[in-house]
Amino acid sequence: MPAYSTPPNAAELAAQLTQALAQERIVQRFVDSYVVENGRHALQVHAPLYRDLITLLQRESLIAATISLLENVNAGPKGTKKPAPLTRKDATLFRRKFLSSLAREKNWNAGDALDFQNDLQIYEGILSRNTGRGRKPFESAHHPFVDRCAFVLDSSFMEKARVAATRALMEIEDLAAHVTDRTAAQPEAKPR
Repeated sequence: MPAYSTPPNAAELAAQLTQALAQERIVQRFVDSYVVENGRHALQVHAPLYRDLITLLQRESLIAATISLLENVNAGPKGTKKPAPLTRKDATLFRRKFLSSLAREKNWNAGDALDFQNDLQIYEGILSRNTGRGRKPFESAHHPFVDRCAFVLDSSFMEKARVAATRALMEIEDLAAHVTDRTAAQPEAKPR
């Protein structure tokens, strides 16, 4: 089975993903629209609590976007008749480089990077158990992002928060796919 000639540029993908998430403001729009649609204005009353909520949900969105990006890269480049996935060795190497680049991009210390990787593994473990249960646009997603965000956002109105989080997840996955498609065309330079 043919594979990538060279894996995509992990550092460029990490930079583009963090920049796109910040520019698109998916989390802020998700929270603000939830507040307006459901009359939950108390979520925005205390500025420090609102900032903490946004920060926590942005981290969750980065985890979801990372999972989506890694899946897209591992599946192989789009635009070909038969996408060629990364080999297991290349996928592992790309993942390591991407997570390292992401930690540098976010200025994380070793503890923050390990916490992120731990949460990423938790997400991946949950998703691997749910592979038989495909998501449909009209259903609440079977995704840890949806449950975690709904609980953090508004645990007293869990179902409404899950519906809003599902919409946000779809936007995040679309954004990650767009970043992957745009940046994956720039392969990583081989070390000399």
